[in-house]
Amino acid sequence: MSDTVLNKGRLSFGIQRDLSRPTGAIISFLLPAMMIYLAFTAYPVIRTLFNSVHQVLPGRPNVFIGSENYIELFNDEFFWQAVKNTLIWACTAPLLEQVLAILLALALYARIPGARFFRIVWFTPVLMSFVVVGIIWMWIFNYDWGAVNVILRALSLDSWTRSWLGDPSTALPSLIFVTTWMWTGFNMVVLLAALHSLPSEVLEAAELDNCSWMKKLWFVIIPLIRPTILNLVVLSFVGKMKVFDLVWIMTRGGPLWSTETVSTYVYKRAFEWSTFDLGYPCSIASVWFVIVLAGVLLLTVLFRQRGKLEY
Repeated sequence: MSDTVLNKGRLSFGIQRDLSRPTGAIISFLLPAMMIYLAFTAYPVIRTLFNSVHQVLPGRPNVFIGSENYIELFNDEFFWQAVKNTLIWACTAPLLEQVLAILLALALYARIPGARFFRIVWFTPVLMSFVVVGIIWMWIFNYDWGAVNVILRALSLDSWTRSWLGDPSTALPSLIFVTTWMWTGFNMVVLLAALHSLPSEVLEAAELDNCSWMKKLWFVIIPLIRPTILNLVVLSFVGKMKVFDLVWIMTRGGPLWSTETVSTYVYKRAFEWSTFDLGYPCSIASVWFVIVLAGVLLLTVLFRQRGKLEY
């Protein structure tokens, strides 16, 4: 009898140990995702780094050329113009989006009249694809019959009318405005959720201390939602550093390279220019990957919370 009980105890212990470490189940669940990750993320990255130090021509074996692509890259004036445009975009658009999103979220948090209607209207642009947004704003910015110039002419401001997408001085700001219009609503919804999660006791304590609205916003609300703002800034920064769709639809990098981004330049060098060498575009992508990663790490360090807020 004791042997039977002992054997049952050993059996139950073995089952518990197996259940506590279901290695086979873990592998079976992770394997499909890992295969997809390796095929569509890890392998392209490794292949890009490999191609960046080779001359890759169609129908010919790869030729190792070392750092020649990178040397040519640092002497490429078109590349540096694309870097300049992309950095301007990635540094200004996230700030504009966050400022406007905070103001709109505060307006909805204060329950202004028609808050539900405005929430839908302000959020709708992010539901559109870049192709649709690009075509709509090409119509709006049209010099002859676009809404912007029509309104300016109606207000007797003919001197302000211009070809917004055809003028090198206004093309990039116009695209930055479009992305700000498109993504502010998304940031607004996320920040509104963060505002609703704030502890009411802290806000009530600030009001009891006769804290003005601006001081309450700057010293109480902003610090409490700072992690959310950081995440949104990083997401927006990464998105702007690789923007392609909107530029390709609206300007294709023109006029005079004024809206050329690194992504559009890589595409042109890989598929449009008659060099047929994929090694050079891969070197651009490799350098840009390092720059984007460094930018994300820098933002994380700059916005890192020095002390943990407790409430």
